[in-house]
Amino acid sequence: MPPSLTIALSGINAIDNPGPGVGVARSLKEDPDLHARILGLAYDAMEPGIYMDWVVDKSYIMPYPSGDGDAYFDRLAFIRDQQGIDFLIPNFDAELPLYIKRASKLAEAGFKTFLPTMEQFKLRGKDKLIEVAERIDIGLPKTRVVSSLDQFAAAIEEIKLPVMVKGSFYKAYRAYTYAEAIGHYHALVAEWGYPIIVQEIVTGEELNVIGVGDGAGGSLGLVGIKKMSVTALGKIWTGVTIKHAAMLEATQRFIREYRWRGPFELECIVRDEDVFLIEINPRFPAWVYFATGVGVNLPARMVRHCLGLPVPPTPDYEAGKLFVRYTYELVTDMSTFQKAITRGEAP
Repeated sequence: MPPSLTIALSGINAIDNPGPGVGVARSLKEDPDLHARILGLAYDAMEPGIYMDWVVDKSYIMPYPSGDGDAYFDRLAFIRDQQGIDFLIPNFDAELPLYIKRASKLAEAGFKTFLPTMEQFKLRGKDKLIEVAERIDIGLPKTRVVSSLDQFAAAIEEIKLPVMVKGSFYKAYRAYTYAEAIGHYHALVAEWGYPIIVQEIVTGEELNVIGVGDGAGGSLGLVGIKKMSVTALGKIWTGVTIKHAAMLEATQRFIREYRWRGPFELECIVRDEDVFLIEINPRFPAWVYFATGVGVNLPARMVRHCLGLPVPPTPDYEAGKLFVRYTYELVTDMSTFQKAITRGEAP
């Protein structure tokens, strides 16, 4: 058998609010020519991916990516010295700034990654969506970015209730009354600070696109889906592949205009032929395996592109393929948990 690639990735918390890591790992495992050996980077000994030994070959407990990140990257260096790492895939927004800031140092240390630039990463800020929507010729719900209570009240007066009240990067709340809106405003300011976004509620179908940009304006593949049902946390539970020409064309413009590098997800509301941009995620979404299941293995294509391995022609996908997420009970031995707690690695 040809030598395997050792790929370290995060986001193996396959819980009710799942990370992308397990889907990325499954995708890499399904490329028969990569012979991928997966190292899971976990933040808690109870992350289910640690125990899914048919997907994740070995796991390590990581310090949280906070501060200057020295402890985090010291841990990565230790893992590399123990196991060897051919490729790194961070799957959480909170990790990306540290990786991007250290991209050159990581490369010097032999870590291969495929990350957006800091300018691209900042596009995920909801206060940047107005600029993005205009540049790629896509709709945007009426949006106001505010930095004071007076501006907030004026925005509500202009847009009219009900509205969405959003933090710049995290959390969004629907408000039907002014009192509700004010409550959400104060909660978001206390947790995340300014700016706050007030946005018109647009009705239509929620369609999302996953893709990987090659960093030069080209695409390594796209898949569009319609969310049919979601959890209380807003995570997709069932979905169907869809080919909405206007949405896919806008996504191609996004990749081309911003020369996007790495994985991404665009969240949209579509009403007839009108497409409204709602959110940009600068990483693989938790439903990444859906794309692999319909023939577009984006994690494997990204790794191949970055490592200079043959990348097959961009595949098409069929509309009307169904995705169903399900729960699964795994029974295993306590020794794996004990190793994760005491040694910081398992098995």
